[in-house]
Amino acid sequence: MHFTHYIPTRILFGAGKLEELAKVKLPGKKALIVISGGKSMRANGYLERVTNLLKKNNCESVVFDKILPNPVNKHVMEGAQMAKSTGCDFILGLGGGSSLDSAKSIAVMVNNPGDYWDYIGGGTGKGMPVKERVLPIVCITTTAGTGSEADPWTVITHEERNEKIGFGNDDTFPTLSIVDPELMLTVPPALTAYQGFDAFFHAAEGFIANIATPESDIYALKSIELLAKYLPTAVKDGKNLEARSNVAMANTISGFVESTSGCTSEHSLEHAMSAYHPELPHGAGLIIVSAAYFSFFAEYAPERFTQMAAAMGKDVNSVPKKQRPMLFIEALKEMQKKCGVDNLKMSDYGIKETELDTLAENAVRTMGGLFYLDRHKLTHDDVVRIYKESFK
Repeated sequence: MHFTHYIPTRILFGAGKLEELAKVKLPGKKALIVISGGKSMRANGYLERVTNLLKKNNCESVVFDKILPNPVNKHVMEGAQMAKSTGCDFILGLGGGSSLDSAKSIAVMVNNPGDYWDYIGGGTGKGMPVKERVLPIVCITTTAGTGSEADPWTVITHEERNEKIGFGNDDTFPTLSIVDPELMLTVPPALTAYQGFDAFFHAAEGFIANIATPESDIYALKSIELLAKYLPTAVKDGKNLEARSNVAMANTISGFVESTSGCTSEHSLEHAMSAYHPELPHGAGLIIVSAAYFSFFAEYAPERFTQMAAAMGKDVNSVPKKQRPMLFIEALKEMQKKCGVDNLKMSDYGIKETELDTLAENAVRTMGGLFYLDRHKLTHDDVVRIYKESFK
């Protein structure tokens, strides 16, 4: 029984916590606020609130507003150049996971030379070490999905190479994160479901990963329990603050899972899909492959699957021991049906069955590191088979 704990992020959690931005100690005097290219941050008044609260805290700010739902390398470099030219001394991500991830990657590139992809370890990345100072990062999340507010990870796509790859180190943990569920009340039902399942799979993958620890197990099972109970309510009634708060808590806890354990190859499979089809929401892609993926691994970690089924409310003692792991798959499908995402198809996003071999190759080539965290080594044919079973 051993583990290493390192999560150096101050997290302000709870309804109304955004207001504390006006008085909390900040890591600098001028922020580059990173938001998406959509309208929500301005339309909902979140950007104006953040800039005003920073002013009250004697902090200037400028806005970089180009981030895509699947953020790209080009915008990381543009954001870093803007931070440099305007004299920003920290980066503030405001929005969903794409904005928070981009903020981390931009923070890496403000002081480090070359292209962001020079520091990426998979695909065509050069895997260069980050030698210069990474700017401090503040995360204010308006969604509950990626857990980026509580982990060091960032996922960016190289749009010209169809490579979607994760990156992170000790310096890309946020210095400060604010998780205010009141900012999540405006997220539409479908996105609530996609994001919630992303958090769910962070927990489930972290629980079955071969590097799971006693600490990560505690976080993972609690996240799974909260999401199974509250995500369907948050999808159906987005204004339900209790449900939103519990989903937000589960998401942040899943970030702890990613910091103390790690994702497995399910995320590699999805990254390949959305690398070629960026219109595919990450959570939707994970949902599509999840039943086939977890069914494959149930026999390799039966006790852990049984524990996840119990956390989702299944009476595991009501069936013979051999059948218990598959109760998790049953509970997963039921949860997806309750959230209205049980009929998602790859073809909905333009993926063709003839692409599956290419996607399998891409998953291993670009995000191969996660395959080493599986409890059974997937072959190329195994990956293709999981894709094919998910394509139906």
